[in-house]
Amino acid sequence: MAERQQRRWGTAVVAGLMAGICAGAAGCSGNGAAAEDARPADPVDALRRAADTLVEAGSSKARTSMEMATGGTRVTIRGHGVYDYRRQLGRLRVVLPQDPAGASEHRPITELLTPGALYMKNRGAGVPADKWVRVDTATLSDGNLVTGGATDPYAAAEVLRGTRTASYLGRTRLAGTEVHHYRGTADLAVAAADASEGGRGSLGAAAKGFATAVVPFDVYLDDQGRIRKVRHRFSFVNGRQKEAVAVASTTLLYDFGVPVDVRLPDARDIYAGRIAEE
Repeated sequence: MAERQQRRWGTAVVAGLMAGICAGAAGCSGNGAAAEDARPADPVDALRRAADTLVEAGSSKARTSMEMATGGTRVTIRGHGVYDYRRQLGRLRVVLPQDPAGASEHRPITELLTPGALYMKNRGAGVPADKWVRVDTATLSDGNLVTGGATDPYAAAEVLRGTRTASYLGRTRLAGTEVHHYRGTADLAVAAADASEGGRGSLGAAAKGFATAVVPFDVYLDDQGRIRKVRHRFSFVNGRQKEAVAVASTTLLYDFGVPVDVRLPDARDIYAGRIAEE
């Protein structure tokens, strides 16, 4: 019963939150000889180690953007917050777009990201404003790479553990920082097998639930090997449409080492009632 309710809630969240990104995800050109001099010996290995490099960095601020086309309209959800990679805990403030009819914007949703679980406040769907909803991400068909309207920053990095092919496109600048641009594909099943204990279940669910386990990506690493920007393109079936929906998710990471204080809600503050589908 509990698992059925989790899946029903997951479907409702997907219907209400899915969107996409592309905030500045256009390709960037390299810098000729400088790019050649900085070419890594093994791009695949560099990308598979990117998640571990974030753990070494400790923490950062993050901006997220998720975009999808639905009903002939392109919808975008944006978020920003902080993330502690060592504890795999994060907090995002996610802003939903206006309704198609032009109604006023929804209240921002606060999301707490933890290994295996997503907590959401101000979600609506019949949930009291002072209550949180907890979702077991391993029960979601996308492993919460899409459901929450923002890809967990560490999960976005762990997808790269499944890198199968990668090309180095050279050096460029991103927000004033010199970065290395890579383009490739990752296999979610491989990523799940090599993921941290906290991310294994979620990525495993995504590998089975997406229309394809192969995820194209563009990623920009700084000279320390830290992800500064990663863009994934997911192929997702949300249960309400027969054909797969293309979802683009971008995560920007900056201000590494920033203090992060994430406190999970008490059990009495978590809503246990029925979630209305929207």
